[in-house]
Amino acid sequence: MPRLLLIQPPVQDFYDTDIRLQPIGLYYLKAAVQKYLPEFQVLVRDFHHGQGRKTIPLPRELRYLKPFYQFADASPFSTFHQYYHFGVPFAEIISQVLKEKPDIIGISSLFSPYYREVLTLAAGLKQAMDCPIIVGGSHVSCAPEMMLGDANVDFIIRGEGERPLVEFLKAWQQGRDLACVPNLGYKKGRELIFNDLAPNYPLDELPIPDLPDSETGRYLFNGRPITFVLTSRGCPLQCSFCSVRLTFGSLYRRRTAEDVLAEIAHRYSQGFRVFDFEDDNLTFDKSEMQHLCRLLINRFHGRDLQLLAMNGVSYASLDRQTLQLMRQAGFTNLNLALVSCKQEILSAVGRTQRVAQFAEVVEAAADLGFAMVAYLILGLPGDNPANMIDSLLTLARLPVLIGVSIFYLTPGTPMAESFPPLTPKDIFLSRATAMAIETEGVRRRDLYTLFITARIINFLKGLEFAGQNQSLDQLLADSAAMDQRPRLGLDLLGRLLAEGKLYAAAGKGLQAVPEFGVQLFLQFWGKLDRLTTLAGKQLVIRDG
Repeated sequence: MPRLLLIQPPVQDFYDTDIRLQPIGLYYLKAAVQKYLPEFQVLVRDFHHGQGRKTIPLPRELRYLKPFYQFADASPFSTFHQYYHFGVPFAEIISQVLKEKPDIIGISSLFSPYYREVLTLAAGLKQAMDCPIIVGGSHVSCAPEMMLGDANVDFIIRGEGERPLVEFLKAWQQGRDLACVPNLGYKKGRELIFNDLAPNYPLDELPIPDLPDSETGRYLFNGRPITFVLTSRGCPLQCSFCSVRLTFGSLYRRRTAEDVLAEIAHRYSQGFRVFDFEDDNLTFDKSEMQHLCRLLINRFHGRDLQLLAMNGVSYASLDRQTLQLMRQAGFTNLNLALVSCKQEILSAVGRTQRVAQFAEVVEAAADLGFAMVAYLILGLPGDNPANMIDSLLTLARLPVLIGVSIFYLTPGTPMAESFPPLTPKDIFLSRATAMAIETEGVRRRDLYTLFITARIINFLKGLEFAGQNQSLDQLLADSAAMDQRPRLGLDLLGRLLAEGKLYAAAGKGLQAVPEFGVQLFLQFWGKLDRLTTLAGKQLVIRDG
């Protein structure tokens, strides 16, 4: 029985997320291969999530960040400091793979800045064993020549992978011409060959991801087993900074609500209690979303079920009726894809949402008890500090946490076409932590300052106090009686306002943060009269 090993590799960065790492795409591939080619044994190995971290040297390409990330800061306003390898060390991965004795290896390459980890692993595997290596994922769809051009990569798949992988394995096993395999990239001597793209299997023919029962307790949300769900694929939107259409296409396709319900019921029987809907356009078809919610209400009413939408829901496709049904069905957390509160910036990047609708959606969702994060992109081409301050002010006054993504260029996107061709170094820097893109109006120091400003706002939004209104002056006066974290945060904020310096809680004392732009922060602070906490209370910054 031929053995196919599918790998989620480790990543290297300043930070990692804990809750959105389940390799659901690999489990989709496993299920498809086992349905159409049952003679294959398919193994999925996640060498990233839950495998610890190790401090590693800062890459030379990122050394310009040392003045910004120089402190091991214990304060609520901290950014980053050490650079880490998140996951199993490469040598140990190779040792484990050798024990699996695969006949072919597939490696997931999802995020462009982590392509080096993929290629490092491929090189180590090639050196250790004579085994074909095929690479797929979002980054491969964005930069196919880069990945196939590496000497240690034999094949790549662009776009959705289920049908191409099955057709490739058939051809590979039978020794047939690879020209017939859709979406495949391969080599003839030194020539890189890219077959035409073709549609994937219809969604109603795709089996649900093959998650073994042993995985139930591995991925957790607040200590409870979590798994991902996809109700749709394809994105009809035209956001110029986004590459999702290179992987899933622009044709929006949706599974039936009954099919999604059956998957959730099956996962529930496996022991999962939290379900994160990872669609790019979960509520794009509101009538189908409402139908799904009604089915969930009927099936799971009164049972232990929590639903999340943490990949970023477009507020343009939300209304009170949909939100009410989502809440009744078990949704508790919404991540809202805002990008900017300035209509001209949204228009410039191809988003057609009406900014005025955002506050309406947030207020309705807050009334229903949703926990929300609204995501901004700081530093988009054409943006400026005044616009970004206005966006932060808008979110400060609403009952949402502020999620900040600092703009980076993704290869293959329409926006990237307006820049010089991306080099491998540019792609390595295509991560928010790099703060790599400076424009004429926005410098790295501005991005760093506004990022910390958002952290200060979020800290204040999380404070608890009696009554529906409280003044910041009173909180500062009462801070000595508070727990350590709020006491420290309020002390540092008081020093910032009194001395004009931001301090980091570094070691046993305080260290001034030199790259924090106090004047830019004070431009924001001078316009902030109040903010709304996550509990819906009003924190008064200044009267009048």
